[in-house]
Amino acid sequence: MTPIDALAWVHVRDRRLLSVRTTGKERFYLPGGKREPGEGDVEGLCREIREELGVALDPLSFRFFALLDERADGFADGRRVRMTCYTADHTGEPEPSAEIAEAAWLSAADAAACPPAGQRVLRMLAEAGLVD
Repeated sequence: MTPIDALAWVHVRDRRLLSVRTTGKERFYLPGGKREPGEGDVEGLCREIREELGVALDPLSFRFFALLDERADGFADGRRVRMTCYTADHTGEPEPSAEIAEAAWLSAADAAACPPAGQRVLRMLAEAGLVD
């Protein structure tokens, strides 16, 4: 089974990770999503973050954070998600828009509110001393 190909923005402020909750869902996800046909990582993630949070990522500031291979949330068939994560500078204040119901700043103690990929990123950030 082909894994879900996803992109995510890892953004930490005041020792908390920015996460989003989609309308109708209970768990918090890393901001981002699936790339459109023909999109590269930078173009796709810039588009997703603009749609979800109304901020502009600086394409020249992208820094690779991690490539994750985790169980996809909400799929009983064992599907996996292959998520390429980046940090990047931005302009604007993140505000939920489009399908995003809520944005939250999470600490490592909030990991249970996230699917496996989000839990792993929180663990990596905590181990690096970047989130509480």
